[in-house]
Amino acid sequence: MQNILLHLHPSKVSERSLTFNRTFGLGGMAALLIVIQIITGILLRFYYIPSPAGAYSSVVFLKRQVLFGQFVRNIHYWSGVFLLMTAFLHFLRVFLTGAFREDRRINWLFGLSLLAVIVLSNFTGYLLPWDQLAYWAITVSTNIIGYFPFFGESLRMTIIGGKELNADTLQSFFTVHSALLPFMLLLIVVYHFWRVRKSGGIMLPAGQDKGEMLPVMPSLVYREFILALLLIAVLFLFAAVFNAPLLERANPVYSMNPTKAPWYFAGVQELLMHFHPFFAAFIIPLGVLAFLAWIPFISYDQKPSGHWFISEKGKRSAKATAVFAAGVTLAGIFFNAWVLNFEMIMPGIPAVISNGIIPLAILSLLMAVYYRLYLKRFRLSKAEKVQAAFVFIVVSFVILTLCGIFFRGKDMALMLPWNV
Repeated sequence: MQNILLHLHPSKVSERSLTFNRTFGLGGMAALLIVIQIITGILLRFYYIPSPAGAYSSVVFLKRQVLFGQFVRNIHYWSGVFLLMTAFLHFLRVFLTGAFREDRRINWLFGLSLLAVIVLSNFTGYLLPWDQLAYWAITVSTNIIGYFPFFGESLRMTIIGGKELNADTLQSFFTVHSALLPFMLLLIVVYHFWRVRKSGGIMLPAGQDKGEMLPVMPSLVYREFILALLLIAVLFLFAAVFNAPLLERANPVYSMNPTKAPWYFAGVQELLMHFHPFFAAFIIPLGVLAFLAWIPFISYDQKPSGHWFISEKGKRSAKATAVFAAGVTLAGIFFNAWVLNFEMIMPGIPAVISNGIIPLAILSLLMAVYYRLYLKRFRLSKAEKVQAAFVFIVVSFVILTLCGIFFRGKDMALMLPWNV
């Protein structure tokens, strides 16, 4: 056992790297949650029947008849939610400490791939209970794919195996969720950890004393063990108090109102409320993904510092940009919902222009004004400018997601959470 642990870690670690606020243990927690997902998934497979006739009944049987069946299902559900949130926070931590540049560039891409696989794992598992919530959430999500130009509808039909969700959809989702994606997760995680070790471990702030070199056992392993126990305790508490959702059996004839995508796609669904589908489902997500993949390969004017937010200037500009992004996003949501819609006041103009190009042009103009009137005075480096753009994207996405989850009620109208 000790040899395995020492293979995953270097034999010695610097004292400074053990400081909790360098990583918050997010990478290790994500790895543990993946293991919990796989173990509980194997247990659930003993009872699950991947067919429209048997899926819902098998989940109900597991819930009511199997000893600790509901508890195991709850652990599986909440560990999936925690895993996605932990991986996202880890992704933020890596970027905001500059641990994605130079010899860590390839690992950044593998980290993005790992985050994508985790989203796909949650997505494919969402359908498996075959209840109303799962059926219509996946229907909405796959309909978004249909907005892709040229090949969107063909891709959507290929994914679900027809024009609407059916037995083939459930079987293929089950196979991908329970066989392919866990294998991919394990491979990418092992390689991801290995690349971190090859790059010298946790990136420390430049110019700071690394402190004494300590043996990984017990200096690091014991800390990881205590953090793992705390995470398991919180996970089990959630599983004991909050049941995984299960509504009535899926009914393709009767749709839910509101019909929402899974929570991690709520931001994209919210974009569809404000932009033409070509922009909301294709251009904007593709542009964001391209930006995230490109940032490690930008020619920066200074080496990564390892400090949170790069510098004090970077920290101040990031805070200001977060406030600006939140304000612009909230203003856009409320303006579009309650004041006017560009498509309504420009009936003679194609929707792709009135509800796509024009809003994006206005947003670009606001960002340019913000940069000229405020950010430029900081004399930011290229890395700090990229960081500001990253913060704008992340904060806007979070606001859109929270709005889609908590503030969209019947007919997707804006409502207060207690009225949804």
